[in-house]
Amino acid sequence: MISAEDLIAGAAAKHAVEIPEALLPDAQDRRVLLRPLTVRDLRLIAKAVRDNDDLSGALMVRQALVDPALSLEQIGALPAGLLQFLLNEVNRISGITATEAEIVDALEDPLVQASLLLSRELGWTPEEIGRLTMGETMLHVAALRGRGG
Repeated sequence: MISAEDLIAGAAAKHAVEIPEALLPDAQDRRVLLRPLTVRDLRLIAKAVRDNDDLSGALMVRQALVDPALSLEQIGALPAGLLQFLLNEVNRISGITATEAEIVDALEDPLVQASLLLSRELGWTPEEIGRLTMGETMLHVAALRGRGG
């Protein structure tokens, strides 16, 4: 069995990432050093962005960017495409991205199908659908499919 120390050691790993030339055409060296986000990092970020979801990506990149270290203000000044690239890399090395197969599998889940139907047909947001009980969800789905009532 793997030891607790070995599990935790993964959080200290550093990953050199090459930024595509299209995002930094004039840079001589386009490498940055990233580290995976920890559960503690994600909790702190979630707490910090409670009132501002737009800030989460910038905070995630700031927390994971080892070299060069940037302030939140500097990260806010990055081109949007570069920030998106870095965020995708942070998610990848942190193991919080889903593969295409995982996404397809998730979309086949009956509850996801019901949520998509309610969203598409009634214009409900994920937050509104999330407040429904299972029974309420199934009742609305049945009514939409003409089996209710």
